[in-house]
Amino acid sequence: MTGAAGGSSTALLVVDVQRDFCEGGALAVAGGAAVAAAIEALLASGPGYGTVVATRDHHVDPGAHFSATPDYVDSWPPHCVVGTPGAELHDALAARPFDAVFDKGEHAAAYSGFEGRSADGTALATFLRERGVEQVEICGIATDHCVRATALDAAAAGFRTTVLLGLTAAVAPERLDATFAQLRAAGVEVRR
Repeated sequence: MTGAAGGSSTALLVVDVQRDFCEGGALAVAGGAAVAAAIEALLASGPGYGTVVATRDHHVDPGAHFSATPDYVDSWPPHCVVGTPGAELHDALAARPFDAVFDKGEHAAAYSGFEGRSADGTALATFLRERGVEQVEICGIATDHCVRATALDAAAAGFRTTVLLGLTAAVAPERLDATFAQLRAAGVEVRR
């Protein structure tokens, strides 16, 4: 997929675009299905990334992360449970040949894709460095949770980091100004 978006040193990180986070899912985020379709359209148009990976919530028993009375900040209704259709990537991306998929949160809350591991146990940062990635562009769900956490960890790991805002959906859009301030303070570019 190398091409105009940045070539081999740029990776696209598609964060948690899963059935449970899209309309009709257990923890649907408004606009999730549209984000999935827009990401697929971007990839199909071939702007070119040297590496394209996805992350997934992949819960077995994440403890207090699941709650019968969730606060929607630190605790949530059950979602993305391993072995359920809700844990799978949205249908718009299901056939996409990602370079790797990184699963996170089996037994604890995990918001950042950098907490995930590929099928062979490789950490995301290691995978990217092995491929010469210097810059990451991040899209997915949810802007104010897993996208934010992934972007902050990417920047902390030394990658030039951009969030592609038009390819994200937020749990609480009214609180995005605080999210943007936190990202910018960490050196993350937010591209509208």
